[in-house]
Amino acid sequence: MIEHLDGAVIPTGFDVPVDPLRRAAHYTGEPGCIAEARSFAAHFVDTLRTEWCAMIDDRLGGDLLLVVSELITNADRHSNGPYILELEGTDDSVTVSVYDSSAALPLRFPRDPRRVGRHGLEIVHALAASVTAERVPVGKRVSAVMRLGEPPKK
Repeated sequence: MIEHLDGAVIPTGFDVPVDPLRRAAHYTGEPGCIAEARSFAAHFVDTLRTEWCAMIDDRLGGDLLLVVSELITNADRHSNGPYILELEGTDDSVTVSVYDSSAALPLRFPRDPRRVGRHGLEIVHALAASVTAERVPVGKRVSAVMRLGEPPKK
């Protein structure tokens, strides 16, 4: 723990690691799931602001919801079954992970302003500090790490 006394920072020797805030939700693919996932993520962001004092301004909060929307939309369109949204956050980052039943890893197409659709991963890569996709025993997991307090990548 660190105490701040009259501007002085005094380490007290009681630093205790704190687990990140974690939440997960299961979706069946029924109509309205994408909106439910966005609402779930918005509540998570509010909780992270209050419990972790995370500095998440409106723009970053909107970017985070956009990443959730894109990853959930991909799971909804490209898997034959339910999917899981998992959020993990601290005061400096949020990881958005989506698990679905398809083992096919997502494709990121090259930038093409003339292409209609299929820009989801392009958007996620533009907003996130890192994006990973890996097969898991029941399908795949796609994760995006959003750094808090940093401007998005160009």
